[in-house]
Amino acid sequence: MQVVSESEWAKALEGVRAEEKRATRSADALAAQRRRLPAVAFDTPYSFRGPDGEVQLRDMFEGRRQLILYHFMFAPSVPGWPEAGCDGCSMFVDQLGHPAHLHARDTSMALVSLAPIERIEAYRTRMGWTIPWYSSADTSFNRDLGLTRDNGEYFGLSVFITEGDRVLRTYFTSDRGVEKLGNVWSLLDLTPLGRQETWEDAPPGRPQSDPYIWWRRHDEYETH
Repeated sequence: MQVVSESEWAKALEGVRAEEKRATRSADALAAQRRRLPAVAFDTPYSFRGPDGEVQLRDMFEGRRQLILYHFMFAPSVPGWPEAGCDGCSMFVDQLGHPAHLHARDTSMALVSLAPIERIEAYRTRMGWTIPWYSSADTSFNRDLGLTRDNGEYFGLSVFITEGDRVLRTYFTSDRGVEKLGNVWSLLDLTPLGRQETWEDAPPGRPQSDPYIWWRRHDEYETH
């Protein structure tokens, strides 16, 4: 690690901050494009299972206009089954903040998985989460959305909005599109060691490991 005077450090930081501001403006422009995306009608009457019984997609909005729905990998093809859901999905949910801030903007958030609701509730209790979580086990929901593939289930995040009696799907992302929404990764990106994964461009000598292998459910780090 190079050590310099405070004035040299401030000058180097100023250059990085200028690049960060450009990236922020670029991200703002991209968000503006998302707000102008067309939508697709979501008319199939899927029946999900919640802790209190059967619900429809419209019920997940909880009376609000928008819904952010995270497709959480919890199924027989996913590591951790049958006791636990995907470790990466679990890390993502750990990073979600208090829902009041979304609710203030007429937006709800929920999770949906292929696991039976009984397994979902048991795992949610273990993790200490309160976010609404529903089972799509008795529906073609995952397959219809392209999340059931030859190599198993996949994760992602969908955004819906209501217009009158209609539910519209406006957005979907997966892979690093979901990852960038988590503050663990964003905070690590601010540090000199970064995420410490081999794909990163880091100075020689910095610790690095293969991607993902360090991820754990939050109650498993000490046991590993």
